[in-house]
Amino acid sequence: MAEDIFRTIKEKLKATTFEVHTEEVGLVEEVGDGVASVSGLSTARYSELVVFDSKNFGIVFSLKPQRVDVVIVGDPESVKAGDTVRLTGKVLSIPVGDEVLGRIIDPLGRALDGLGDIRISEYMELDRDAPLLIERDFVREPLYTGIKVIDSMLPIGMGQRELIIGDSGTGKTAIAVDTIANQRHSGVKCVYVAIGKRKAEVARVVDELKGQGAMAHTVLVVADADSSLGLKYIAPYAGVAVAEYFMLKGEDVLIVYDDLTRHADAYRSLSLLLRRPPGREAFPGDIFYIHSSLLERAAKRHHHYGGGSITALPIAETYAGRLTAYIPTNLISITDGQIYLDLNLFNSGIIPAVDIGKSVSRIGGKTQRPAMKKVAERLKLDYAQFIEVEIFTKFGAKVEETTRALITRGQRLREVLKQPRLAPLGLSEQVVTFFILNEGFLDSVDLNRVKVYVSRIISHIRHEREDILKEIETTGELTTRRENELRRLISDFLREPVL
Repeated sequence: MAEDIFRTIKEKLKATTFEVHTEEVGLVEEVGDGVASVSGLSTARYSELVVFDSKNFGIVFSLKPQRVDVVIVGDPESVKAGDTVRLTGKVLSIPVGDEVLGRIIDPLGRALDGLGDIRISEYMELDRDAPLLIERDFVREPLYTGIKVIDSMLPIGMGQRELIIGDSGTGKTAIAVDTIANQRHSGVKCVYVAIGKRKAEVARVVDELKGQGAMAHTVLVVADADSSLGLKYIAPYAGVAVAEYFMLKGEDVLIVYDDLTRHADAYRSLSLLLRRPPGREAFPGDIFYIHSSLLERAAKRHHHYGGGSITALPIAETYAGRLTAYIPTNLISITDGQIYLDLNLFNSGIIPAVDIGKSVSRIGGKTQRPAMKKVAERLKLDYAQFIEVEIFTKFGAKVEETTRALITRGQRLREVLKQPRLAPLGLSEQVVTFFILNEGFLDSVDLNRVKVYVSRIISHIRHEREDILKEIETTGELTTRRENELRRLISDFLREPVL
């Protein structure tokens, strides 16, 4: 009897609709530094989008008994004390779609490139959950940067999170831009997020991407140095929301966060303005969660769930090479490896200035194609040994013949790894380059002629037997038969008095 009564009441309640016709309006009590203190919004929810009288938007960032604190994501100068504020019941979203490709937008989706408004009917929420563990797949496929030192010794796979870290002016952005440019024929969509960078720096990135024909597959989300703290804070979330749109369509995406050090600075400033307790280096205690939840959204999705991937290249800046600083330490522990750029290497003319000893790719090695794995399997170890023994030669110490051979090979490897900006190499060219080195064809070549030597040999192979290069490129294999053919080709070429 009781169960029947309960069932009847439940059915009546389900059939009953409740309509609320009240609109809650708040009042700006005080405003400053891009943060507004608002009273009267008792039903506001954390991260809810609000609208000011000036049609500017804000995000509820802190809930207190008598008021809420709102971070202004539009023009903070247009919000004044006494303005009214209305709840929207929504969270912040950004327009997405194929139409954003080739465009420069701010974190709210507004065009910054002077090419007119972006007319899109589809939106993605900025704050979304990362793909569930059951939806994820193993990182299996390589994402080529076109940079020899990375593709050979620090390979990156689709769905990986690889940190680019180093002091200011060491070439962190250059590696990211080169990687984006190298995707122009790979089908990988790219999202570049600029956080707190000067307008001139952003303009230089745009010019380089246009010069490489890479803008067609790239979206730039920009919150420059003059933007409000709110825009700088939401910029990486806007970028990854755009990337997720393509991933959910089953496409592969590369996203660059340039850089998360400035993002952390913006979040610290907001937190201190909201009087949150400061922790280590005055950063709030949840900065680790902020960055880990952001980077967790990069993943390789299983084909049963539609496939697609997001590969993340977050950038972080160190000061005087201090990897033990709070933000670098956090990001190193979150990501799947780091590419560390050393200022001393950069100043000595070794570009890209990648410090092999402090760099690692924890999962990318599983994605390497067999041809690259065959020629590069001992490169990192040999290079590390060379760096260690090279020190002795600077003091004029006598070394054994085997050690001298190691130094000779290491010096030539270092020359081979040098690479100018915006000059990416395909898989086949990289494989052949390291094959030439490993076979000892460069051991007797003057150090300052190594790069010219390699370039002429590869041009000869391309002219005489382009089918070998095509086979390596398409199959990813370097068979014994092809190795023998390469040896003969190179040996025959070296007999000519051209070099």
